[in-house]
Formats: sequence, structure tokens, C-alpha cells
Amino acid sequence: MTPAAFAARGAGGVIERFAGETMGTDWSLQAVSPPEGTAERVQAALDLVVAQMSQWEPGSDLARFNRAAPGTWCEVPAEFAHVMKAALGIARASGGAFDPGLGHVTEAWGFGSAGPVKAVPEVTAPAADRTIDFDHATRRIRRGRAAALDLSGIAKGYAVDLAAAWLRGIGVRHFLIEVGGELRGEGIRPDGQPWWVDVEMPPTSSIPPWRIALHDLSVATSGNYRRGFTVGGQHFSHSFDPKTARPIAHNVSSVTVLHRDCTNADGWATALTVLGAAAAVALADEQRLAACIVAGDREYPSRAWRYMLD
Repeated sequence: MTPAAFAARGAGGVIERFAGETMGTDWSLQAVSPPEGTAERVQAALDLVVAQMSQWEPGSDLARFNRAAPGTWCEVPAEFAHVMKAALGIARASGGAFDPGLGHVTEAWGFGSAGPVKAVPEVTAPAADRTIDFDHATRRIRRGRAAALDLSGIAKGYAVDLAAAWLRGIGVRHFLIEVGGELRGEGIRPDGQPWWVDVEMPPTSSIPPWRIALHDLSVATSGNYRRGFTVGGQHFSHSFDPKTARPIAHNVSSVTVLHRDCTNADGWATALTVLGAAAAVALADEQRLAACIVAGDREYPSRAWRYMLD
């Protein structure tokens, strides 16, 4: 048994549950013997992410950056800079499948602050003009003419990580936290068990839900069935292919990624969703990611995913 297990058992801890709202969704926390003020601490962490990285809050750092003139260097807070570094790293490693500069595209298709649209928009956003430059040393970013930041494919995962860091900072060592379906489990339950979670399957799939043990591990799922709109009998996903600036057109319905931190789990789940099943598995293997892609009634697990099942 690990020292963490002894600590949880020896403390005679009990699980307390908390919940709230953030980012247009819900958050929940199960924590072993947390101190007073735990819920407020989590909400404050999540509120900080919204204040810095929300497309929907006109006063956020991200919204102000998107209103700045193209080519203008803008300094961003440390948390924002951390997410930018992760996002651009995934963008490079995925060959552009993850693109944080798609803000104008997602807005035009009705998935931004302006709200839903009733017709298919005509969007032309050349990749050459959608560049986002980031100077990590000075925490400054600038954008190309056709670029606008949209961090919705990674910000929820980071929110989970930031809340987890703040929980550890007040002495909480054993907990399961969720923000809109992205989860991170730290330590164990008082009975010595890990934090078991069931991963939601697409409604069109007959594959049974996966049950995963989150012991110092995060899980994120990108499902193109969760949001979208239908025009003329055709459904358009909220997942976009940066190369075409249009919703993805293949049959991948969800991608689940396991990672130590939820920021990477969230960002990589978004990137792999764009690629299609075969290319996504190949990239997951190249990056040594534990990922499983669902297309129809078929699962496409990466090598690292299969290894974790053994």
C-alpha cells in the first residue's frame, strides 16, 4: 500500500461533496475531509479562468486581446500564458489539428459570444492569416489578421488543473474534481479505492461505458454530438477542421484521452477529434498518448490505452 493510502485510511476521513456553475456548465468536487472554505476556493479558481480566457465575457483578457489590432503585442497573466504555451505546443505536435486562432470561425458558425446562427455561414479564413505568436519570456501574444483566440478546446481542462492546484495548496490531498465532464482524481478514497468514473459514450454507439480509475490522473472527452446545429437536415458539429474552417465531416463521434494533467487531456482530445480515426490513433501512438477514438460502433485504442487495460 502506498503512503497516500495509509494517510487516507489513517485520517478516518469522510468524503464531502460540493457543486457549482462555471463556463456555461456545472462543476463538482468530492474531497476527503476538506477544510472550511473549500468550495469558495474552487469557485475562485474557476472564476479566474473565466476572467482571463472566456470568449463570452467582454471584459476578459482574451476578449480584450481579440479586440486589439492585429499585430499588436499584448501581455497576458501567468495562467493565460501557461494555457497558451500548452495550446500552441499541441498545435505544433498535431500538425495544426488543434488551432487556438479559430475564434472568428467559431463565432461565424454560432459557437461564440454572438450566439447561434440559423444558416450555414460563408467562412474563408486562410491559415496563413490565422497565426498566433507567443513570446513566453515576456508573456505577450499577438494575432494575424484573420486570427482570434478561442481556447474553449483546452480552457476547461486547465480550470480543472488550477482548481486542483489550489486544493492541494489548502491541504486537500484526496479528491475528484469535474468541470463539464473533464475530470481529475488525486489520491484515493477513504476506503483505499481510487476514484472510479464512467466515461460517457455517444448516444449513437452501443459500446458500453468505460470505467476508469483516476489515481493522480485526468480524463477528458471530446464529443462532436454534444453541441451543433442542423440546417436542411444536415447536422454540423462544433468541432472544426482548421484546414477547411468548417465542421468536421468524418464519423468520429468522441475521443477520450487520459493524461497526468487535464489541460493536455482536454487539448489533445480536441485535436484528435479533428483528424479522423486512423490518423488520430497514429498520432496518439506517436505522442505516446493513452487515447481511444469512437467512430460508430467501433473503438480505436492507442497503444498506451491498450497497455493501461492490461
